[in-house]
Amino acid sequence: MAKDSRGKGAEAVPEQYGDVVQKLEEMVARLEGGTLSLEESLKSFEEGIKLVRRGEQLLNAAEKRIEELLSADGQDEVVPLQAGVKPPVVSPAPAAPAPARGSPAASRAATPPPEDDVPF
Repeated sequence: MAKDSRGKGAEAVPEQYGDVVQKLEEMVARLEGGTLSLEESLKSFEEGIKLVRRGEQLLNAAEKRIEELLSADGQDEVVPLQAGVKPPVVSPAPAAPAPARGSPAASRAATPPPEDDVPF
């Protein structure tokens, strides 16, 4: 166990992303439990910030490695992800034309199924 600047024991920051996420989940559960004192809550929050930063480092390293692997063959273009920005939507294949009005297929499509035919 590593020691913090006050000489008290502090847990080491995990080296694996899964371990970081697990520790964060445990910490959130403790904080949401409402049994910690203000001092304990602040200490947990501080440790949580360190875990979040470590998780970001691990994700950035993984993203960099993926970019290196994709650009190794020179054919793939990597577009960096941005927080809060949704990727472009790929349009689906065009839908089949609607049945002609008045045809049996059109009347079946317009009539909702009876209540007892709901599939769930």
